[in-house]
Parts: sequence; C-alpha cells; structure tokens
Amino acid sequence: MSRQEVESGFARVFGAQASLPSAHVVAVECDITRGLHAFAVVGLPDKAVEEAKDRVASAIKNCGYESPKRSNKKIVVSLAPAELKKEGAAFDLPFALSFLRASEQITFDSAGKLFAGELTLDGAVRPVRGSLLIALAARDNGFSEIFLPQENVEEAALVSGITIYPAATLADVIRHLDVSDDFTLSAHITDASVGITMPDDGLSLDDIRGQESAKRGLEIAAAGRHNIALFGPPGTGKTMLARTASALLPDLSGEEIIEVTAIHSLAGTTRGAIRRPPFRSPHHTSSYASLIGGGAIPQPGEVTLAHRGVLFLDEFPEFHRDVVNALREPLEDAQVSVSRARGSATFPANFMLIAALNPCPCGKYGTRDCRCMPNAIDRYRRKISGPVADRIDMWAHVGEMPPESLAVKLKRDRGQTDLVRARIREARERQRSRFEGIMGVMTNADMGPKEIESRAELSQEAENALVGAARHMKLSARGYHRTIKLARTIADLAASDTIETNHMLEALQYRQREL
Repeated sequence: MSRQEVESGFARVFGAQASLPSAHVVAVECDITRGLHAFAVVGLPDKAVEEAKDRVASAIKNCGYESPKRSNKKIVVSLAPAELKKEGAAFDLPFALSFLRASEQITFDSAGKLFAGELTLDGAVRPVRGSLLIALAARDNGFSEIFLPQENVEEAALVSGITIYPAATLADVIRHLDVSDDFTLSAHITDASVGITMPDDGLSLDDIRGQESAKRGLEIAAAGRHNIALFGPPGTGKTMLARTASALLPDLSGEEIIEVTAIHSLAGTTRGAIRRPPFRSPHHTSSYASLIGGGAIPQPGEVTLAHRGVLFLDEFPEFHRDVVNALREPLEDAQVSVSRARGSATFPANFMLIAALNPCPCGKYGTRDCRCMPNAIDRYRRKISGPVADRIDMWAHVGEMPPESLAVKLKRDRGQTDLVRARIREARERQRSRFEGIMGVMTNADMGPKEIESRAELSQEAENALVGAARHMKLSARGYHRTIKLARTIADLAASDTIETNHMLEALQYRQREL
C-alpha cells in the first residue's frame, strides 16, 4: 500500500465467500472521509454481514483501538465484486483489519494475505463454515498466507502450497502483522493424513443372522457403488443391513477427502478432514429442498452431503412422490442442478443409494395376515415410478427368518465383515487400474456406453445370455447397460478379467423387480 492510500483513508484487505463448487475471493475495501458520522456496508451483504458493523466495532474497542462508532467520519465498507451475494460472518476479521488500516491505527502489507473469521464482542475469533473451500480459493488465486480460526485449521491443512496461521483473537493477528512486534503466530504444517471418521453405529455383517442373499447383494453393491433396494417384510433386518454398508466401503482417496470435506465444511457438519465415506439417512418426511437442495440462494441437500458415500432412504415409498422423482438426475448424472430466481448452482451428487421398502403398506403382502386393499397396494407401489426403479441396479429380497436362527445362544461365525471388506477393496483396486486416466470414472457404476464397450470385457456367451434375458424381461437400454456394469462388478469380485455367463446370470437375478 502506498503512502498516498494511507493519507486518503483507504485500505483493501482480502477475504472469501465460501460456496460450491468453489469459493470466491472478495476484496474488503474501507474508505474513511470527513463528515457527519455514517457507517455503511455495501456489496450485496446479507443480514449476518450487515450486523458485522456492531460485532467489529465492539471487538476493535475491546482490543484497545478506537471503535469506528466513536469517529466523527463517514465510513464505507465495500465488498467486491458487488454482484456476488455475501453471506455469513467470515468477513468480520478482514472487515476489522481493513478499518484499522484505513484509519491508520495499524500498518501492514496485505499483499498475498487472505483473512477469514467471525469476531466475538471481546475480539476472539470464532470458527466459520467452508474454511477448506476458502483455503483452496486462496491458493488458486495466488495468495501465500491465510489466517483462519484455530478450529478451522485442521481441515484447511489439507491444502498444500499455502501457509496457514491459526488466529485466536483479533489482537494476536494485529501483533503478528506488526513488523515492529516480536510476536508471531505459529504456522500450521499441512498434513493431509490427519483426519476424522464419520460416526457410525458400530454394526457389522457379523451382527446380522442369516440373510446371506441380501448380504451378497450388499457386497456387490459396495464393490461397484451400485444402487440397491432392500425389500421385504418389516423387522427382517433391512435397516441393519443398510447401516453396515458404510463399514464395508474402503477409505476415501486423497482427492475424495478434499472433495467430501469441502462439502461438509460448507454445511457446518465437520471441522476436520473426513477420510471415511459419509452415511446420510434423512427421514421420510424430509422436504424436497432438504433432500435435493434449494433455498432462495441454492444450497446443497442430502444427496450432495452423501457425495462419495451412502444415501440411505428408509421407508422409500413413504417419501413424497416429487422427492422420489427428483432423484432421477443425481442417480443418472451424479450431480444435481438447482435453479432459483436469485441464482442457480450445480452440486456434486455421486452417491450409492440404498432404499429399504416393504412389499405393501402393512408389510405382510402375500400372507393371510395382509389386510391391505388392492387399490392401497397399487397406490403404494406407484410412488416409485418406473424411471426411478430403472435406475436402481439391484433388488434384493430380505425375507423372514425362522426363530431357531435367531437364538441368542446359537454359535455364529465371526470375521465375515473383514473378509467381505477385503474382497471389496480388491475389487475397487481392479476398477481403479481399469479406469486409470479416464476422467470421472472411478467405479463400474460410473461407466458410460463408451467405457462399457471398451473396458467391460464381455464374453460372447455372456452377451448372448443378456440379449435373451433382456428380450424376456423387457429391459430398457438403461437397464441393459446397468446389467453389464453389475456383471462387471461380480466378475471383479471373482478376480475374473472377463464377464462370463455365470456372472451375467447372477446380475440378471438382481435386476428382477418383484414389486
């Protein structure tokens, strides 16, 4: 900053607005001129940003500097670019520093530095959402240093190539920036290996008696990231099976850790790096906006929070029909587009769907205990439209268990979960090697027609079996391709380079929808 800028009462400090898919760097400019006292914030601020005037004024006063509310001058704080909606309290820290610099109470070089943090009234720095996205934006825009709240440093440390300083108070940041002060903040060392795991229920396949067919289906689904529906009477273990899925999936890769952590950081569901696939289980009364995303300014929903993980929809037909039909786009394209009058956005939504449902409203369909009227059963099943059902790769029946198999004293084998997890990990490694160099394709479920033709390795006998079954089962073109993807995963679990007839026949069994 030149001497002329200081004398004119002008200063510019940089912050950032966190959003998906990337954050936006924002210039926080402060201009102070003589005149009657006025304090204005411009640049399309929301209520939280507008209220920053009071938070910043108190924080500055309690840190021993002159508050902007005590100066008999006109103060204008501009957040540029002006057309970008500014939300949240992350601009408090750059707001305060910009004013202090413009009012000549402090002097420092702002080149290459970016600041983010909410201020308390006594000057402490509180955590903010989206710190990983802010750190990525800072690095990509040429900043060399970033100052963040202490609680946000761990997730931001996933970003290499930038120095991260943990800020506890506004006073500490000012002392660090003052070249005449010996105090310095300790730079945080980047370490992408540090992370936290998503909470789970501690369930495993060893805890579930019987249901070997359903367990096999869940193993195949996890190995290739296929969508699966578990159907059967109530109380047979559908929910328990679904909740074991996250324990079967392998750890996230380095790129996926950053991708998933950025989403959850913006949503405020984590303050650390996420190394395990997320598991989301929204209630069946969830609204369209909460599941798909929405709001006046588009925000991600549950399908995005489940990115690279599992989205479990229990009592699937009980979800509102519009919500179920809205799953068509993310299930097909692995992303969701949300458009509103005040903006539009495209969010990632590459998840594995597990749907649990009963055969009828009472769940006793096919037995003498069922009291559902035919029109009620038909209405219940029609909630799952044909296009949505066609996007579900597997339909696994979870039947009733004989009481003898549930005996508490009955001895059962342990270690099944570890064996299944190892087979899934090996199958994923085969897929990773197969699709190396292909953008956007990491598992068999991600394959498009081009990859199916060049990488599926389908034997002639297996294709003949598929053609005959497709004619008999009246498979759509989508169903035809999804069956090949499913057979490719079964072949990977068998360590086979080619899809053989037995792999295809097993895949076709899971394509049969009995509802």
